[in-house]
Amino acid sequence: MHLARQPAGRTVMIDEISEAEGIPKSFLAKIFQSLARGGFLKSHRGVGGGFSLAKGPNEINLLQVLNCVEKAFALQRCVTNVPRCVVAHRRRESCALCAIFGEAQSRVNEVFARTTLQNLLQTRSPFTKTNTTAGVPRIS
Repeated sequence: MHLARQPAGRTVMIDEISEAEGIPKSFLAKIFQSLARGGFLKSHRGVGGGFSLAKGPNEINLLQVLNCVEKAFALQRCVTNVPRCVVAHRRRESCALCAIFGEAQSRVNEVFARTTLQNLLQTRSPFTKTNTTAGVPRIS
């Protein structure tokens, strides 16, 4: 998100992002390598080097990012490209739990596919104090 907040074309070093977001540099480096290979980030070498978004924040959605970093984003093994039932491997076609996971995966994918980095920049956290009812987070 730190990169999405920057003016177009601004290069940011991992150290700055790590400090601003509270994420370990080694973890960021691994994720940024995947995102650069996936065409979501540009890597700039040398003096003044770092990373920048390869596309606008309105052109990158969460599902793309998750699939790039995780290779196959799935809620459970039964909804992966090589499905395996979480209950019993021979029952996948008739497993009611796998059917529910399949439906949930479809809905999550829909939400993540329509949510861009730009959307996230404009969305408040559901856990902020101004958006709670009786101490329980409320998602708007």
